[in-house]
Amino acid sequence: MLHPHARALLDLIAERGVPPTHTLTPAEARAIYRDRRSFTQPDPPRVGELRELQADGPHGPIPLRLYRPLGSAPGEALPALVYYHGGGWVIGDLDTHDTLCRELANHSGCAVVSVDYRLAPEHRFPAAVDDSIAALAWVHREAATLGIDASRIAVGGDSAGGNLAAVVAIAARDAGTLPLAYQLLIYPATDQHRTAPSHQSNGQGYLLTTDTMAYFTGHYIPEPAHYADWRASPLLHTDLSGLPPALVLTAGYDPLRDEGLAYAQRLTDAGNRASHLCFERQIHGFILMGKVLDEANTAVQLCAAALRHALRN
Repeated sequence: MLHPHARALLDLIAERGVPPTHTLTPAEARAIYRDRRSFTQPDPPRVGELRELQADGPHGPIPLRLYRPLGSAPGEALPALVYYHGGGWVIGDLDTHDTLCRELANHSGCAVVSVDYRLAPEHRFPAAVDDSIAALAWVHREAATLGIDASRIAVGGDSAGGNLAAVVAIAARDAGTLPLAYQLLIYPATDQHRTAPSHQSNGQGYLLTTDTMAYFTGHYIPEPAHYADWRASPLLHTDLSGLPPALVLTAGYDPLRDEGLAYAQRLTDAGNRASHLCFERQIHGFILMGKVLDEANTAVQLCAAALRHALRN
């Protein structure tokens, strides 16, 4: 049963004739995604500290934004979440996810470092992966300077960002030099083949459509032969053992629902601690929409509580 608030939002989008993302150029889609924040997102809360930073990346500097929560002491070494924004690897930036990162910092008591990785189609796969791994390595290396406890770092993200967080966790395990304490995966894309049953049942009418997913994937990974690469589809990695504890959050009316559940199951089957929580009445992208979807605020609180329990206890 679709939540009445989600139904009202979808009806309003249709009534106002908001163009589907797949009908827009990437530049147009980025502008609309950024501009609609004022309608769907809560006002950004005040945080204890905000700093604009740059990490050393394989192809140049990677912009970062550091948030420290209200009430944190200036010299305190805080646990941290390295966060990768959603947007299909094509849209989204530090500003589209600014409110969410502020909320997660304040409610969890952890620092949050948001990563502005390179976007497709200007920078195709695996550019976003390379930047995401490099950003984590830089945060780990500079932890003392940033006021971060290097032994209590998590990765997280939503949608495409959830995909990147899952991939980074695997890469960090394999590197052996970037220990992670947790992973927060919010409706992650885990299999670029997009064949799970929820892609059929939820592929039309719930904001993220089959056409829009094909648009995003086509810009990011134009060669289908690369879909099987675990850096694109972490669900297909043959070994998911030895990974940090995880919370995988999904939405009932999301095409990505089943592949998120499948990833949580694979994590557990491989011997990891993984919890799965589905907001059955919600649509893809809902966690950003706390101004119009009440359950988004509940989801933020739950994610923050999971981070606080994993990183501050």
